[in-house]
Amino acid sequence: MPVRYITDIDALPQIPAEERALLKQVSARYAFRLNDYYAKLIDWSDPADPIRRLIIPHPDEMQAWGKLDASNEASNTPAKGVQHKYPHTVLLLVNEVCGAYCRYCFRKRLFLNDNDEVSADISEGLEYIRTHPKVTNVLLTGGDPLIMSTGRLERILDALRAIDHVRIIRIGSKMPAFNPFRILEDERLQQVLRRFSTPEKRIYLMAHFDHPRELTPEAVEGLDAFMRCGVVAVNQCPLIRGVNDDAEVLAELFRRLSFIGVPPYYLFQGRPTAGNAPYEVPIVRGYALFEAAKTRVSGLAKRARFVMSHERGKIEIVGIDEQRMYLRFHRAKDPADEGRMMVYLRDESASWLDQLIPVPGLGAARFEPEQLQAVAAGPE
Repeated sequence: MPVRYITDIDALPQIPAEERALLKQVSARYAFRLNDYYAKLIDWSDPADPIRRLIIPHPDEMQAWGKLDASNEASNTPAKGVQHKYPHTVLLLVNEVCGAYCRYCFRKRLFLNDNDEVSADISEGLEYIRTHPKVTNVLLTGGDPLIMSTGRLERILDALRAIDHVRIIRIGSKMPAFNPFRILEDERLQQVLRRFSTPEKRIYLMAHFDHPRELTPEAVEGLDAFMRCGVVAVNQCPLIRGVNDDAEVLAELFRRLSFIGVPPYYLFQGRPTAGNAPYEVPIVRGYALFEAAKTRVSGLAKRARFVMSHERGKIEIVGIDEQRMYLRFHRAKDPADEGRMMVYLRDESASWLDQLIPVPGLGAARFEPEQLQAVAAGPE
């Protein structure tokens, strides 16, 4: 079933005319795109509908807040369209278009008219990967790789499979949520995935479902099609105010993902990206929601980690008590930080690492387990 794309707010008569006029100002700054399949998931009678909040502009996006490159991805860019932050993993930005545009996107700078971070010619990125034999994982991202033609995707996969040290190819995509027909009605895409996802060199689909209502019968069938092609599928999503900042909603999402064999991988703390003020959730509240959701699901459904994708690495929020917050480098840009624990003063309003105040003498130290227990016990 071919989908029809919607790029003009005026094409949505479900939104009152006076509201459309205001939202057109937002979409003039930050890209807007939708399709008729996804639009049908919205309860247009509910202004606070979570699917609506995911995709329809919000006036508060115009607030002066955050940065376009909140995690300083530019500092990890050794070649055009290449990001190399961790030793074994390289990100290859293969395009700058998505099936639709999430309002809370952390990479919305790519969709601005004057941005040139991504190039259709990825030969420089492929050469970079060839000359770095420690790289075993390549993540295709952008933009959304599955919005590309199957022919172009096949050429990229073929080029990567010709590099022997690349064992895993990841495809970061929200197309399984935005348009499951992308795989269901493309037999050639299925053949390409079967060809390049092999028993010892798998393709991973890094799917992106934010709310259980996105897991429609068509979406579930699409995910099953990926897995039948030998692709390993996992899910990652951010915590988004008004969408999934509810323990039962998160629990239902985690449960249903586990039922269909697509385990939760990461729950991200939203980055302080320009335009994202209306979607921010404080870390303390986010951690409480995450832990509460985990009490309502089986072990297979609680494998996600709650992390910040910070400039310094993926920082896991591992514990919060009445006075302190305990964080750990799950992945670190600086090898000296790998596994490092950090202890900060509890801050109910903070939504990012840079807003936290370290506990004197403990803010950036590496601890043995017995030391952590002493810290958690507090002063005698």
